[in-house]
Amino acid sequence: MHDAVSAFPAGRDFILNNWEAGEARGMNGVGAMLNHPALAKAFLTFNNHIAKDNKLSKRICELLILRVSWLRQSEYEFQQHVVLGLRAGLTEAEIAAIQDGPEATTWNEVDANLLRAADDLVRDACVNSTTWSALSDEFTTEQMIDIVFTVGCYEVLAMAFKSFGVPFEACLDPMAPEVRARMFSTSS
Repeated sequence: MHDAVSAFPAGRDFILNNWEAGEARGMNGVGAMLNHPALAKAFLTFNNHIAKDNKLSKRICELLILRVSWLRQSEYEFQQHVVLGLRAGLTEAEIAAIQDGPEATTWNEVDANLLRAADDLVRDACVNSTTWSALSDEFTTEQMIDIVFTVGCYEVLAMAFKSFGVPFEACLDPMAPEVRARMFSTSS
């Protein structure tokens, strides 16, 4: 298990540092994966790239992660990334607008197209040509690839966390009842 979590050193250290501080934040999600150490190691190697070597800003990554977790109704993933999104520079208003998607008036054109890309990928497993073209004007080829793989990585995690019934850690604020009701009133 140590070998598996070492494939994502920053994630391992995040969990250990939180544990030492009296919080178990992230422990349940990683713990669920560690029931299959070889698979956990392979996935965490991929997740390490998304978290550390991604050519997108942390803010953009969190924007994409929050949108896919919202669309997939993955409460655990969404609540974990609200904290990380705020740390990456997203505002409370932007996190609320992620729930409304690309049509929210909060977004500039680039952010709206990033959310459209996440929506396209979740819905059709492909970024539509109009969105792709608009994003290609703003991002390099590597960044475009990272957009797709960031959404894909967290799509897999949403599936896993929901299927495994990963519970919230005691230190993680539960989703507000009105936000939870809204999440589950939309179809993905």
